[in-house]
Amino acid sequence: ELEPIKPLFDRFGDYLAQAGLEARRGQIIDASIVPVPIQRNSRDENRRIKAGEVPEDWDEHKRRQKDTDARWTKKHGKSYFGYKNHIDVDAEHKPIRDYETTAANVHDSQVFDDIIDPENADPQVWADSAYRSEATEAALSGAGYESHICEKGQSNQPLSEAQQAANRRRSAVRSRVEHVFGFQQNSMGGKLIRTIGQARAAVKIGCMNLTYNPMRYPVSYTHLTLPTNRE
Repeated sequence: ELEPIKPLFDRFGDYLAQAGLEARRGQIIDASIVPVPIQRNSRDENRRIKAGEVPEDWDEHKRRQKDTDARWTKKHGKSYFGYKNHIDVDAEHKPIRDYETTAANVHDSQVFDDIIDPENADPQVWADSAYRSEATEAALSGAGYESHICEKGQSNQPLSEAQQAANRRRSAVRSRVEHVFGFQQNSMGGKLIRTIGQARAAVKIGCMNLTYNPMRYPVSYTHLTLPTNRE
């Protein structure tokens, strides 16, 4: 099971649904890097790891101490080593509705189809420009979604003033997902994890997402209570 916390995560989603809190106002999709301690390997070792191999001179003890699943990525010119937490957030109240864990080098757009929520009653979808492509726009339109994915300019074709204005309107909603990542970073002890391997990382990241939702609940839904029937 790639996401072993999902059954518990989905159970809390069922509680929200029982309380009449289905997702009804659209969804925001984004990803955040979850760093792990940097591995000090030689160039040859890193080459083998990227090829899916384990260096033959590593003994059993060393293998248990080396994370061969985490990967390097760059963001805003800075390098990070670890994993990514891809999430789908309700646009109004900001609970996490779905998530996936990947290595940090997996492009955000590769997980887009896996976490989009078909049960959200509102067809509107927000995301930053990393998710925008002709294929994504066509897929969303074909599935009945209304895309609010930010447009991206090119070096030889910058965005027009109208496109920039449209992006600002989209970002006013899309930026709400940053509150989720900010809360996890500032109020939940930070996002750094110290486990080895993607299986354990998926447990830690799943627990992070699962814990966020009940903590978010009193803020967003103070006028309602969760059902007490656990049958």
